[in-house]
Amino acid sequence: MTASLFARHKVNDFATWKKVYDGRVPAAKEEGLIAESVHRGADDPNTVIVYHQFGDLSATQEFMAAMNKAEFQAVLKNAGVQPETLEMWVGEDV
Repeated sequence: MTASLFARHKVNDFATWKKVYDGRVPAAKEEGLIAESVHRGADDPNTVIVYHQFGDLSATQEFMAAMNKAEFQAVLKNAGVQPETLEMWVGEDV
């Protein structure tokens, strides 16, 4: 059963964040990402909502665990993510 990760956070500059995000998508696909989409807040263009779908719940959990590693934290910092605003939810797709 597929599973999805939803994340919302603020960034310093959407264009900068999007360039880093787009560069990271190929690696995420190697890590099990099968679908993704990016959305901006209607009232704040620097609020980002991301949807990631994985083949199963364990792949989603592995992706989230990798986010806690120093290497991925450096990517977030480089992208201008405001870490205190990061919220994530995981659900099994039904």
